[in-house]
Amino acid sequence: MIRTVESEQHVSAPVLAAYSYCEAVTGQQARNFAYGIRLLPTPKRRAMSALYAFSRRVDDIGDGALAGEVKAARLKDTRALLARVREGSVAEDDIDPVAVALAHSAETFSIPLDGLDELIDGVLMDVRGETYETWDDLKVYCRCVAGAIGRLSLGVFGTEPGARGADRAPEYADTLGLALQLTNILRDVREDAEGGRIYLPSDDLAKFGCSAGFNGPTPPEGSDFAGLVHFEVRRARALFAEGYRLLPMLDRRSGACVAAMAGIYRRLLDRIERDPEAVLRGRVSLPGREKAYVAVRGLSGLDARHVTRRTVRRRA
Repeated sequence: MIRTVESEQHVSAPVLAAYSYCEAVTGQQARNFAYGIRLLPTPKRRAMSALYAFSRRVDDIGDGALAGEVKAARLKDTRALLARVREGSVAEDDIDPVAVALAHSAETFSIPLDGLDELIDGVLMDVRGETYETWDDLKVYCRCVAGAIGRLSLGVFGTEPGARGADRAPEYADTLGLALQLTNILRDVREDAEGGRIYLPSDDLAKFGCSAGFNGPTPPEGSDFAGLVHFEVRRARALFAEGYRLLPMLDRRSGACVAAMAGIYRRLLDRIERDPEAVLRGRVSLPGREKAYVAVRGLSGLDARHVTRRTVRRRA
């Protein structure tokens, strides 16, 4: 069983300032993520913001315009900083607010910090320009950049005492991360192509006549782009279905946070499925009112109860 204990002790002014910085970064740069973590109690919300701010730093290095060797050097420095956090050698008055907040979070919750090493490994794959021939190949990347985030988040959430099957919670958190990442890949297919990146497996691209890539607002001539999108949507839905088995293992507010974030991406997937070519014309997103509905649904526990009923029926 994974269980975390929220700290009720006094939090010093330097640590609070560090958390405030991380929450500002999260609010400005991760609207979907920030929307979900609003539902958490303060200690967990702060810890999730610290995880996001560190992850954002890693992603920004990979996405920047620097030369590959410079990116690799900066990622090496970031890994060294993570080692300091792991060793407990980051002081409260350190000049790096992200390190201070992450160090305090790691002391407060059972966060598997090795997941951030995996994230750095995944971003190094981007720096090297790796491509993926099969779904099994792509899964390795997705587990690094998203599955690891699911497992890190679970370290903050914890599982409820006596939750059935809680030993599989990290597996479900990892799978839910894969579902979110595959949805991201579909949403950003043209933006990534313009940046010289192709994430969808080359086997899938060839199967649907899309090996030429996505460099404009229309699919490659003669391709079955809609077929490709629907194929990947079905894969993502299967991952969501498996990952959602995590929800009944979480407390109400942690479950609501996960349901809200995952629910937003599931609705993005619905929109992509209805109009596959929309991802070639621009970024698909949800209006604020729809995100609010997803959050209310998550807070009400509807998604967790649905998963529980479905699991019981399977066992029966």
